[in-house]
Amino acid sequence: MKFGIATFITDQSTRPAPLGRALEERGFDSLLIAEHSHIPAERSTPYPGGGELPDIYYRTLDPFVALAAVAAATQRLLVGTGVALVAQRDPIHTAKEVASLDLISDGRFLFGVGSGWNREEMADHGTDPTTRGRLVNERLRAMIELWTKEQAEFHGEFVDFGPSFAWPKPVRKPYPPIYVGGGRGAFQRVAELGDAWLANSLPPEVLAPQIDEMRAVAGRDVPVTVYAVSGRPEVIEEYAKLDVERVLFYLPSDPEPATLTRLDRLAGVMARFS
Repeated sequence: MKFGIATFITDQSTRPAPLGRALEERGFDSLLIAEHSHIPAERSTPYPGGGELPDIYYRTLDPFVALAAVAAATQRLLVGTGVALVAQRDPIHTAKEVASLDLISDGRFLFGVGSGWNREEMADHGTDPTTRGRLVNERLRAMIELWTKEQAEFHGEFVDFGPSFAWPKPVRKPYPPIYVGGGRGAFQRVAELGDAWLANSLPPEVLAPQIDEMRAVAGRDVPVTVYAVSGRPEVIEEYAKLDVERVLFYLPSDPEPATLTRLDRLAGVMARFS
């Protein structure tokens, strides 16, 4: 089982490059970071975690800018989005950002994707929340065309462009692995477009039957990465029994001294399972 970190990089947390170096020095294999373009002041969508929306949601850095800094400061660490809100993103621009970051990192990019939960946020991007699932699928298919065809075109319900050239192409072939975030509603997306399922903070006893259900829908043995879990060894042991591919420890968005202390503790947990 592999071990990485899931976090929100903000203007108040550890800067991207020092964070990346600290993770690589301690032997973590990956860093996945969250994305929110903005948070509307008038919001009726409830926070999925319950209660008030944490301050970190308001302060996230652009993930592609932050991960480019991490990639430039590291050599082995996988860098990824956890998750990129595809329902809020122009697919042509995003395809170029993904391919550019994959090139800069020498093929170390993991494209974690999701449809989002904040209806007011996506509405500001012109996205109808009721059709965001179909929109995400179509945008992913359009991006795959741009990554894999010398002259790409796409004609769909939401995305439409004629024959076009788009470089760079990703270093990873045919394109960076797509880690599909979400619950049961995302299983069909995993089946059709995903290389892995990014399960969000599910405890082992809940995750186990959902892995079976997801793989039944996909018709294949899809790898599973569990996003934002605690560092309790007894919980990690249960994930290991489920044979998940990777566990991402949740890292609070703290300044550097507190971050390094927590990373040392998490590295100790990781060492118990190496």
